Amino acid sequence: MRRSSWFNSAVAWAVYALLYAPIAIVVVFSFNAARAGMEWQGATLDWYRRLFVNEQVQSALKVSLIVAVTSTAMAAVLGTTLALALEKHMRRGREWVNGLLAVPVFVPDIVLAVALLLFFGLMRDWFKVFELGLTTIIAGHVTFQIPFVAMVVRARLAGMDPALDEAARDLGATSWQVFRHVTLPLLMPGIVAGAMLAFTLSLDDFVVSFFSGGPGSTTLPVYIYSSVKRGVTPEIHALSTLLMAVSVIATVVAMMLQRRDVR
Repeated sequence: MRRSSWFNSAVAWAVYALLYAPIAIVVVFSFNAARAGMEWQGATLDWYRRLFVNEQVQSALKVSLIVAVTSTAMAAVLGTTLALALEKHMRRGREWVNGLLAVPVFVPDIVLAVALLLFFGLMRDWFKVFELGLTTIIAGHVTFQIPFVAMVVRARLAGMDPALDEAARDLGATSWQVFRHVTLPLLMPGIVAGAMLAFTLSLDDFVVSFFSGGPGSTTLPVYIYSSVKRGVTPEIHALSTLLMAVSVIATVVAMMLQRRDVR
């Protein structure tokens, strides 16, 4: 038993090292004073300072935040509405709709990106709308964010006691009053958790942003990709570290809210 336990622990640590060693290297070298190469020449914060005066980085950050905030708000509303419809109003075909809801989650990003590109092309040919740019990136992000928000909110709905709505109705509350004063407050932690998850996915997305973007709509992941083609610099390490930190914080907040829902 001791040998088996020791072996399992060693395998677990090896797996964690494989997962996090590349991330740790990026973080460490974001503080390296060397301009190029892998030689350590001392610690510095110059690369982070340069990020805040780099106009291209500021522009990409602005675009990423606009896309993430706007798409998250839209996905939160649409995903919550979809979850409420599935859980409270749909009786027939719910299993089929649930299966269709999970399809965008499992479909490879490249397939979804190509499908969106073709769809936007048809819309331009037929209706002269959806020119590639900020609008198409937001629309593409909302497409893959909605299922995640809906699934998180549905998990919250499944744990709610339906007697609470019935009690409110028995006391004379209208449908809007029941939703406003009973359902929505109870759903809010799940909505926030789903929104934080959607925000993280939007902020990190590259494939959909790359295929559905246009001139003047470069997001941070796309900017990092274009910069890496010219050579990896410490500024890229610093930018990647900051992007990862924001994603980790958002993910932790979403997990804490979900855990709070379970309790």
